Amino acid sequence: MTTTVLITGKLHPNAIESFQSDTRFELHYMPDCSFEDYAAILARAHVLVTRSETTVDRRLLDHANELKIVARAAVGVGNIDLEYATEKGILVMNTPGKNTNSAAELTLALLLGMMRLVPQAHQHMKNGGWDRHQFSGYELRGKKIGIVGLGNVGHRVAKFCRGFDAEVYAYDPYIAPQVFGRHGTIQVNSLLELAEKVDVLSVHVPKIRETTGMITADILKALGPKAYFVNAARGGVANEEDLLRAVDEGWIAGAALDTFDNEPHPRRDLVEHERVWVSPHIGASTEEAQLAIGETVYSQVVKAVDGAVVDYHVNLPEIGVIDRPILKSYSTLAEKLGSIIGQILDFNPVTVNFQYRGDIAELDNSIIRLSWMKGYATHVVSDYVSFVNVTKHFENLGVELTESTDPNFTSYKSAIKISVQGRSGECLTIGGVVFDDRYPRVTLLNDFYFEVDPSGPMVMIENLDRPGVIGDVGQTLAKEQINISSFNLSRNTRGGKAMALLNIDENLTQNQVKVLRTLPNIKTVKAIKL
Repeated sequence: MTTTVLITGKLHPNAIESFQSDTRFELHYMPDCSFEDYAAILARAHVLVTRSETTVDRRLLDHANELKIVARAAVGVGNIDLEYATEKGILVMNTPGKNTNSAAELTLALLLGMMRLVPQAHQHMKNGGWDRHQFSGYELRGKKIGIVGLGNVGHRVAKFCRGFDAEVYAYDPYIAPQVFGRHGTIQVNSLLELAEKVDVLSVHVPKIRETTGMITADILKALGPKAYFVNAARGGVANEEDLLRAVDEGWIAGAALDTFDNEPHPRRDLVEHERVWVSPHIGASTEEAQLAIGETVYSQVVKAVDGAVVDYHVNLPEIGVIDRPILKSYSTLAEKLGSIIGQILDFNPVTVNFQYRGDIAELDNSIIRLSWMKGYATHVVSDYVSFVNVTKHFENLGVELTESTDPNFTSYKSAIKISVQGRSGECLTIGGVVFDDRYPRVTLLNDFYFEVDPSGPMVMIENLDRPGVIGDVGQTLAKEQINISSFNLSRNTRGGKAMALLNIDENLTQNQVKVLRTLPNIKTVKAIKL
């Protein structure tokens, strides 16, 4: 049977040639076309290869009745409705890590161009000038470079900067302390502290809720008037209004940007500012990166069509092949527990212990462990995370995993308990059960016991056990038009500490979290999205 492949984004010519020469495929290469242009082909396509220009939403997926595979020729999958694709049994995969070096090199290119005024000198000579004195810049040697996010791109930028004899500092709350030394960087414990120390601040983080708008006026002012800021990661990581003020009012010496809030139409006052150096999101735009992406797309599509396990799947519709319902249900629970920890943890983990209790202790629980790891890593790793590569991510994080069993556990038929420990003795423990193989519940968070449905938007609140806290929280959320669907409260001792887990109808904004933190007797507020 011939497999129909529709490609709606530009792909390297070598990849196109590979598809064309493979007799198993009927190729339709239609980059930069509208939905109406390729709708007829899409209706009978088995494979869709996309880039960011194609929105793979319900409309598209419902139109593609024969679609089995969506291959994203890049890392990000924000343009794909993953939940609906999974519901329809469509495998979604991407091409992570293929532009790591190109993104790191562009970071250095922007930084060097900015510090040495290369674009201005170039244009000056193009216009017939020869004034060497107005283009006096600064060397990287001896400068203090601050890296935010020490993932694949971040640690490569650190390596390049060390090659220029710069001193490299790094902030990443999700990796173990020994990893900083492994990459020749000095660990800093907060973003503000990093900004206060360095001459250059470069961000290398994904755009998630925790990183959106993380570069604020306070961070930019802490850098100082002789320092530089670089963002070749994701638009939205820096508050662009604050960034414009920073260059306008001289809080910093300059900014180099490859990514923006509103692409492909970034704000002109920022792009055109004389202290801002820009490029149009070209971090992956090298011959080498595009060749690697194209080769990966072709090879992974071949694997998927042949029924093999692909290396870079984003979702996992084949999880249904697990023959024991208990494993399937507990792997789903474990991923949710990992996601919760990834969103509330406030220390660097060193070890994680998985304890399988009751009947489940007698089974092979590797899928449960991997599911927890995937849920956690998705919130703390900048690169693509899958069941295939999550173990490697944990190796890079420097986190040691251990397992134990408790077959004599009798509180529930089965249960799982995960304890995360930091180097200084910090510990966070979470546990859960699944009733009737269908109803997952969080039952333990540190010293507090619950039976909470881990789904949708949630809020975790730690507080002193005093009268009025529940009322204050309820009234505050009501003022914000946030409806509470479930309020679960637990306390360790009367008059001691208490914790609440709330299921709510919509996600809290950062400002709403700040408002809750100002209430009397409130110690901690964490927004959770599942």
